[in-house]
Amino acid sequence: MIDLSTQYLGLKLKNPLVPSSSPLSKTLDSVLRLEDAGAAAVVLHSFYEEELIAEDAMAERFLIHADLNDGEATGFMPDNGNYESSIDRYLEHLRRVKARLSIPVIASLNGVTPSGWVDLGKEMELAGADALELNVYHVAADPSESGDDVEARYLALLAELKRVVSVPVVMKLPPFFSSLTHFVKRLEAGGADGVSLFNRFFQPDIDLENLEMVEQLHLSTPEEALLRIRWIAILRGQTPMTLAATGGVHGHEEALKLLLAGADVVHLASCLLEHGPAHLTRILRDMEAWMVEREYESVAQMKGSMCQSNLRDPSALARESYIRVLDSFTPRPGVWR
Repeated sequence: MIDLSTQYLGLKLKNPLVPSSSPLSKTLDSVLRLEDAGAAAVVLHSFYEEELIAEDAMAERFLIHADLNDGEATGFMPDNGNYESSIDRYLEHLRRVKARLSIPVIASLNGVTPSGWVDLGKEMELAGADALELNVYHVAADPSESGDDVEARYLALLAELKRVVSVPVVMKLPPFFSSLTHFVKRLEAGGADGVSLFNRFFQPDIDLENLEMVEQLHLSTPEEALLRIRWIAILRGQTPMTLAATGGVHGHEEALKLLLAGADVVHLASCLLEHGPAHLTRILRDMEAWMVEREYESVAQMKGSMCQSNLRDPSALARESYIRVLDSFTPRPGVWR
């Protein structure tokens, strides 16, 4: 019997497949279907800093100061006691999910400024969250903001969150740091329990017909897993923190490669949005069949066996491989005529 269990943020999971934050976790029914399909834990959809700011402004205007310009308006003011905010709805959803599921539930915070909204993490902890994912979705486009400033933003948010919660915290990172290994060590020193690599930045496009910038969502592709494989393989021997791989996992091949590189868990989103929860069952089945064929007894046995510190040729993940690959490439016959 293959032992598929793994450790994630100090939690023992029955296997390494964890659906990441996505619309699939917005309803209790879909979360239950993910658990039935074999998910070892689930990350709820994100609560956004902007939601709280917008609601605070609306409550200030309509519930508190609605009578400033017209004294008669007080008779039409809504009853504050009946007002249900998006925070209330998120926390209630978290409580319902936690009450029904037997697997760990991770709540997700998404924001960019070190302000009081991070205190919401404590309410999520009290509502039953087993851990928190902090997703700092920040596009560093301000020329006055240095690389040190960007890192300081992440570290300040981490410090604020760790100040109010005792549950584990995982930082979801983009791949754009100039020295990722150095920054991960700074997060470790700042109290992070893990990092999730990598956040996918959604890119706008240009509509050539109407000459407009358009927003769009493209699901990930299996090729995106390659960036995660490289950096998890580099980081595995350098930090004891949980390493989660997110982005590009569409089948058992990508999941197995990331585990061999050193990932503790593999997050799934695009493949589940495209194929449904049953696809998770197929990935688990195919992973187990591959492990049986190669006589692996457990995930723990294979995890990190191909990280940089365990490779016979560590240069496979460094500059030398870049030179070898480019020098060895030959165009297909008949392409140049």
